[in-house]
Amino acid sequence: MKKLFSLMVAILVFSNPVLAKTKIVKKPNIVLLFADDAGYRDFGFQGSKVMKTPNLDRLARNGVRFTEGYVTDATCGPSRAGLLTGRYQQKFGYQEINVPGYMSPSSKFLGDDMGLPLDQVTMAEHLKKLGYRTGMFGKWHLGNADRFHPLKRGFDEFYGFRGGDRSYFPYNETNKAEARDKMMERGFGKLEEHEGYLTDVLGDEAANFIQQNKDEPFFIMVAFNGVHTPMQALDSDLAQFPELSGDRKTVAAMTLSLDRASGVIMDKLKSLGLDKNTIIVFSNDNGGPTDNNASVNYPLAGTKSNHLEGGLRVPYLISWPAYLPKGADYSKPVSTMDLLPSFVAAAGGDISALSNVDGVNLWPFVRGEVQGAPHERLFWKKDVRAAVREGDWKLIRFADRPAELYNISNDIGEQNNLADQYPDKVKDLFKKLFAWELTHERPIWTLQQKFERYDIERMDKYRVPNEEAVPWKFK
Repeated sequence: MKKLFSLMVAILVFSNPVLAKTKIVKKPNIVLLFADDAGYRDFGFQGSKVMKTPNLDRLARNGVRFTEGYVTDATCGPSRAGLLTGRYQQKFGYQEINVPGYMSPSSKFLGDDMGLPLDQVTMAEHLKKLGYRTGMFGKWHLGNADRFHPLKRGFDEFYGFRGGDRSYFPYNETNKAEARDKMMERGFGKLEEHEGYLTDVLGDEAANFIQQNKDEPFFIMVAFNGVHTPMQALDSDLAQFPELSGDRKTVAAMTLSLDRASGVIMDKLKSLGLDKNTIIVFSNDNGGPTDNNASVNYPLAGTKSNHLEGGLRVPYLISWPAYLPKGADYSKPVSTMDLLPSFVAAAGGDISALSNVDGVNLWPFVRGEVQGAPHERLFWKKDVRAAVREGDWKLIRFADRPAELYNISNDIGEQNNLADQYPDKVKDLFKKLFAWELTHERPIWTLQQKFERYDIERMDKYRVPNEEAVPWKFK
């Protein structure tokens, strides 16, 4: 770690069991900045020499960088389901694939049934009960039917789109009829296309929400669709990267706009004097899909949709100047499902009442008040394919080949399969994976797995992490 957390513990006064020893004088505001399909390497604070991310780099300097931050799934929708509920989504039957859009052939029959189950409590619902004003901006992707709408899942305000992707520029009369789940919506059912570039618009909308709710605690989730396809960027942003070409140039420009919008939100908090007691989280829904948007996951192997580290490990920052150290690294595995109990704890809620939540309150661990790792083990699953990480060991199970075993601490790029050398470890982790699977509900819906072979081929294609083997050369 860059700094000793114990020093911070010694300086501040703690007396509230909700945050271990920490006394929260005033409920913090909470801002969750959530990117889409970004590469693990593609930020300055992650070591990129290409991307320009001054605002997010500033956030990293003012907070804690989690070097082993994970999502609950390597694809958009299931990952968001785990994030918002603090649970492994398999435990409530959320299918391990994305909810398709309205225009998908499957959704004509099943679309009304596919979404985050109504009996699951979201982080927005928890925080609303604790007196928070809540807002959701951007990509939802947790059900297109009206009953799954964000305003019915704990959010007071919504400006975004229900589907999984959309244009960054406004739809017009010609193409909007083909984009039912992609249209921008304000509140419930009021379609209202934006003006300008969507990433910037989302930053402005979130800043306006902060301005309007500055006198009461608020929680906002800003779910950018950047840098998901389609590959679209402003000419002015593209001009900032004359040395790049193709999709790599475009994704760099899209990342620049993502950083700019994040900066608008951060600057609004500072101008209102709210920055010190606001929790700001920045993360991403899954690993970068290298072959789709030219993202780079170096030094990790793999991409979105598979269980190598490049599909599961994501950039992960938390800033809370009033209570967390600055410019520190935390190196034990954490998950985005940890955010729900952490937010509830910070808001003064009773986390002991979160009996079915799989996430962990991170504050005592990050501050050095509790030793050890937040999780004994973490799991992932898609159909037969699955993975488990326990300590430094990680097992990956396949449907069509022998399992693989890696020591992540010594082999972050997962190049040295140790399964043959440690058969007892393989057997032990298989048993623990089976036991976890026994806690799952039957999937609520099933669809044809048309991307299964594509995902496996993608994993094999990007087996070797190589920063110099730039993504567009694979095309």
